[in-house]
Amino acid sequence: MSVKLRLTRMGRKKRPFYRIIAVDSRRKRDGAYIDRIGIYHPLENPPVVEVDADKALKWLRCGAQPSDTVRSLLRKEGVWLRFRLEKRGLPETQINQMMVEWFAAHPRPTSVRPVKTLQSVAVVELLVAASDPETAVSVDVATEPVTAGGVEIAATETGENAV
Repeated sequence: MSVKLRLTRMGRKKRPFYRIIAVDSRRKRDGAYIDRIGIYHPLENPPVVEVDADKALKWLRCGAQPSDTVRSLLRKEGVWLRFRLEKRGLPETQINQMMVEWFAAHPRPTSVRPVKTLQSVAVVELLVAASDPETAVSVDVATEPVTAGGVEIAATETGENAV
C-alpha cells in the first residue's frame, strides 16, 4: 500500500476548502482516508493553512509521498525543511537552531484563528532549551514595545516579556 499526502475537496459549490489527508494512493479524491493532517482555505485573504506538523512529519518519515500542492504547502509551513534536515542526519539542536532562523526570515501572515504550527513548536522547544543552563541559547529580545492583538508588549531589563 502506497500512502500519499494530498488534498480532498470540501465545502459547497464555488466555495471550496480542502483537507490535507494521508490516503491510500488507489482511493478516489474524496474517498475514505487514513489520517487528517490539516486544512487549506484558498479563498480567504490571506489563505489559511493549518498543518499538524507532528502528523505530517510522522507520515513523511514513514515514506508517504506528498502531491505537488501539499509539498508546496508544507514548504510554506516549514515542515518540509525540517523533514529534509532530519534526512541529512543533522543533530536535533542544529535543526532547531536552523528552524528558528528560518521562521525569523519567513514571517507568517496574520490569520483570523490561532494556529498550532511547527513555528510555535520550535519556539516552545527553544524556550525549554533556554531554561536549561547547559544547553542555553542566546536570543535577542526587542527593546522597543511590540503591539500584538492591540496589547502592548514591552521587554523588561531581564529580557522577559511583560504584558
